[in-house]
Amino acid sequence: MDNFKCACVNLYEHDLARMLLGESFHPGGLGLTRELGELLGLTGGRTVLDVACGNGATALYLARAFGCRVIGVDLGAENIARARRKAAAEGLDGRVEFVRGDAEKLPVPGGSCDAVISECAFCTFPDKPAAAAEMYRALRPGGVLGISDMTVDQDRLPGDMKGLLFRAACIADALPVPAYLEILGAAGFSGFTVLDRHDALHALLASIRARFLLLELGKAFKKLDLDIDLEQTKALLNRGRQLVDDGVVGYVLLTAFKGRGRNNG
Repeated sequence: MDNFKCACVNLYEHDLARMLLGESFHPGGLGLTRELGELLGLTGGRTVLDVACGNGATALYLARAFGCRVIGVDLGAENIARARRKAAAEGLDGRVEFVRGDAEKLPVPGGSCDAVISECAFCTFPDKPAAAAEMYRALRPGGVLGISDMTVDQDRLPGDMKGLLFRAACIADALPVPAYLEILGAAGFSGFTVLDRHDALHALLASIRARFLLLELGKAFKKLDLDIDLEQTKALLNRGRQLVDDGVVGYVLLTAFKGRGRNNG
């Protein structure tokens, strides 16, 4: 596993990530997950692949809300273990399966899924064309893709926000919408729809700030033995809000189809 992938896994398996981000590690939470599922027309009997499933929140929600069979894939061993425990506790382990694997080499047969979902993760994949090709391969002909993700105008992103930490935090390696469409189109996807949901970023930043202040007041950082510059973190949250206001950073829901006439591998 390369350094960047390790950074992503470590960041999202950390206790602090769960404290600040809640159960759903993406803007809009399960509300946007439901919207994405509705856009894709998910129903019972469909097989859905959740790429970079994290702790399983999306996969479990889709199984509950839409009656789907869901396969969650994530690179983090601890994430997979947590997701499996949650599925068992909710009695969903017969309908939801969690497998450790890489988005750039998905551990599923070609043409085995009716839908592929990936929430706030595509932007972090080092080889996005490879991940897009794997999502295309996993889908049956006519299958649907749903992505919710960060967008960034890289020409306007401050230089000090392009390092490894900001790549793992879904900022430094995110792309503008046209670049995502080009990558996905080259993989074979078509019939795109794109919905602007930057308001979800504002809500997430406000939630993180509120949780952060509660942690600070409760001195939880000392209990977690974290070396965190509190003032610097607050300043970063303020900068993030300004970047969203200025249109440098955004968030979208994107859907597409796998063409029926192509070689489906």
